[in-house]
Amino acid sequence: MLTNSSGGNQVSPEDQRSLVDTVEMDAELNLLGSQFVQTVPVVPSNTLNGLIQPSFSSNNSRPGPSVAEIAAHPLCLTDSEKLMVVELAVAAMEELAQIAQAVEPLWMLDLNSNIEILDKQEYQRQFKNIIGPTVNGATVEATRETDMVMMDAHSLIETFMDVDLWAQMFSLIISRAQRVETLATGSVDPLDGAMQVVYAELQLPTPFIPTREVYFLRYSKRLEHQWLVVDICVDSLRANPPLSLLKCRKRPSGCVLEQTANGYSKITWVEHVEVDNIGVHPIYHSLVNSGMGFGAQLWVGTLQRQCKLIANLLAKRNFSSKDTVLSNKEGRASMLKLAERMSNNFCAGVSAATKHSWITLSGSGTDEFKVVIRESIDDPGRPPGVVLSAATSLRLPVSPERLFHFLCDHNCRTEWDILSNMGMVEETVHVSKGDSFGNSVSLLKVNSPSSGSSSSLILQDCSSDKSCSLVVYALVDVDAMKAVLNGGDPDAVTLLPSGFAILPDRHALSPCINHVRNSGYRKLSSMGHNSENSHASLLTMAFQILVDHELSAKLSLESVATINNLISSTVTRIKRALLCE
Repeated sequence: MLTNSSGGNQVSPEDQRSLVDTVEMDAELNLLGSQFVQTVPVVPSNTLNGLIQPSFSSNNSRPGPSVAEIAAHPLCLTDSEKLMVVELAVAAMEELAQIAQAVEPLWMLDLNSNIEILDKQEYQRQFKNIIGPTVNGATVEATRETDMVMMDAHSLIETFMDVDLWAQMFSLIISRAQRVETLATGSVDPLDGAMQVVYAELQLPTPFIPTREVYFLRYSKRLEHQWLVVDICVDSLRANPPLSLLKCRKRPSGCVLEQTANGYSKITWVEHVEVDNIGVHPIYHSLVNSGMGFGAQLWVGTLQRQCKLIANLLAKRNFSSKDTVLSNKEGRASMLKLAERMSNNFCAGVSAATKHSWITLSGSGTDEFKVVIRESIDDPGRPPGVVLSAATSLRLPVSPERLFHFLCDHNCRTEWDILSNMGMVEETVHVSKGDSFGNSVSLLKVNSPSSGSSSSLILQDCSSDKSCSLVVYALVDVDAMKAVLNGGDPDAVTLLPSGFAILPDRHALSPCINHVRNSGYRKLSSMGHNSENSHASLLTMAFQILVDHELSAKLSLESVATINNLISSTVTRIKRALLCE
């Protein structure tokens, strides 16, 4: 039953249409359920484990398989489990459809952060928690974001339902992902009624926030002029990882897509989870607990940025005056692809993904920094040998917007980059990635102040969306970049990316909550990212150095001291330049 979110007793024509859609969807899914049970082999019912009371803790100290290892095995569902999955998909889709269109009193708007937050008491009044009791010790995060995306709705659905494409589109957020099993496909359109179980590890660009492993059912459905994609955890399946490993449960989450003019789509994204936030560094507590960390704004902002990048790669228009330094559109596309790979490698390398073994060391003062050693073997995109990576995160009392502009500006580079050695930095190539300020790829030439020293080239990629800003760079070979600018293969260029990730400091925002009066309320304006009201930033910086080309080389204390000094000096220079000391 649909609940009128405005609180009155009258149901609008739109709500009536939604109710009809829901009934039609229910009937179709009941048919799907009967077909689903008939087409999958039966597993003996005595293999089905009993249901366990949800808890993130476990008294079982015996080592077992990881979540990723469990996800690598097929489900082999019983008939009863298949029916349960279909019923769960129906209920989750109905809830998502209602929550996505609801207004006051279910949703509140934080005017400072411009984030829609679910009223938990109102949610409990209107909805039944279809995944069961909230896990003991869990934090509930629920946010919503609505915006326009530069891609048609069907192409977006194709991306969401192809795990590899989904992981590529959201490479900032997804460390790894795999489809565990396809449970159903549509009869006419394979995407209309597609159902699959997915495993993913979600990350943020800092080693100080643990990743989130999620194991969930994903279901897509077309209703009239809209597409819906819903995710829901499947705790009661026999093959599901235990909650002692799986620290995040998805309540009905996903998006509603509506095709608009000129190939755009209107997207409403809902992110609703129960999560154990143990291990989050104190400076990130407010960001993560508020829902800003992994919330709907991050997903929509990342999607918008990626769709603009794809549009730029496919563009056949004339370039701007700065872009004409490139000899051809193939060179422009190669440079954008190289920059994308560089930033993807940076985000993957700086996160707290389970494949990394970060070691926490004490730095200067009260700051901490983490290091990790990696071996680069047969990787055409990285120099071979032993690589030492180091990262630190800190709070700066400046807005994310100001910090991003400072780090992007090549004229300010000598103020913080000790590797520039006080030389003159010249931007020789500039390629815009969108209409927001600072979203661009640059090739910087650093001219040494010493007449006897040669110049160096730096590839820099700057990106900013609603929840996160990135400034990533790497030294590049002159001849290799000449080939790229002429349309050569960007994968042939070796990179060791370093850079910065900027997140808004949620703790710096004063609480200012307004109820959402209607679905057409006017949102606050945004420039690049949605943090103009935040007067502080959470900055992560990460550097990589090649310790030795020989894989057998041992890490020396001198290498650790070198990268520690690099981090400490860079922090000091940035604080001094921004008057933060």
